[in-house]
Amino acid sequence: MILVTGGTGLVGAHLLFTLVNSKKKVRAIYRNEKKFDHVKRIFSYYTATPEDLFNRIEWVEADLNDIPSLTDAFDSITHVYHCAALVSFEPDKFDLLQKTNIEGTANIVNFCVSNGIKKLCYVSSVATIGEPKKGQPATEKTEWNPESDNSVYALTKYGAELEVWRGTQEGLDAVIINPGVIIGPGIWHYGSGSIIKTVAKGLPYYTSGSMGYVGINDVVTSMITAMESTIINARFICVTESWSYKKFLTTTALLLGVKPPNKEAKPWLLQLGWRLDWLRHALTGKRRKLTGHLVASLQSQSLYDNTKIKETLSITFTSLQTQLETTCSQYIKDNT
Repeated sequence: MILVTGGTGLVGAHLLFTLVNSKKKVRAIYRNEKKFDHVKRIFSYYTATPEDLFNRIEWVEADLNDIPSLTDAFDSITHVYHCAALVSFEPDKFDLLQKTNIEGTANIVNFCVSNGIKKLCYVSSVATIGEPKKGQPATEKTEWNPESDNSVYALTKYGAELEVWRGTQEGLDAVIINPGVIIGPGIWHYGSGSIIKTVAKGLPYYTSGSMGYVGINDVVTSMITAMESTIINARFICVTESWSYKKFLTTTALLLGVKPPNKEAKPWLLQLGWRLDWLRHALTGKRRKLTGHLVASLQSQSLYDNTKIKETLSITFTSLQTQLETTCSQYIKDNT
């Protein structure tokens, strides 16, 4: 039996659909039943009988840091897809990020080792890939620099990867997928879905940086292919294309039928913005929307080499344009 953590998230839900649709026996971890609606909605994009597929999943309420609940979740499991994670760039969330991403992953790895799990697939992020020489794309061999001004999210995802590598030293077979920004339909209030939602409401500014993107179905295909292959103890950058933020936001806006951004947010404006956002947070307690690390990311040129995953796993990526067309079309349907 296959175990999927983070089953109600964007990656987890799309993965579950593919696995169950392929007649796999699957158990999935959840923490909040309200998020089952996300899963059913995502299933409905691909089948006329989403409830039937949803009911084939054995759902287990568990927390990554609740050992008794994980004990039940791992009963009779042979393979694990670890998708659960906390995504935040807010510095004051560092303790929670550590608890979820590092300690939670350590627990999953420990259970995999003690239960003799045949293979673990961990969904990480390109945030853990080191910074290459200027103008060069990052590869799986680009070393992480602990002295860099890394974001709290990157720090904890890198720490989680170390736990996976530690597990491989204890006899666990594992693969790590490092996706870029994942584009896909179904969850619009956080992650890349919130970017689509923000653009739909009108976004006048773009920034000077670039980022690597990948479609959700390509991520799922990469995970399953890596899991079912004989390859172990390897990592794969999972990025379709690197686009400038201007191109990404403009393309998204046109697909949504709204006005594209036409003003570049200059460095001084971004620096002022994150400081004012910090002050707003300090005075009101409201969550941070802009941080110094995020500002730096929005201005950096991030390029990634996907040669390894294409050649080793024979992955053929869907163009980012096509993935955006599908996602934006679904956003319009879901919100009209």
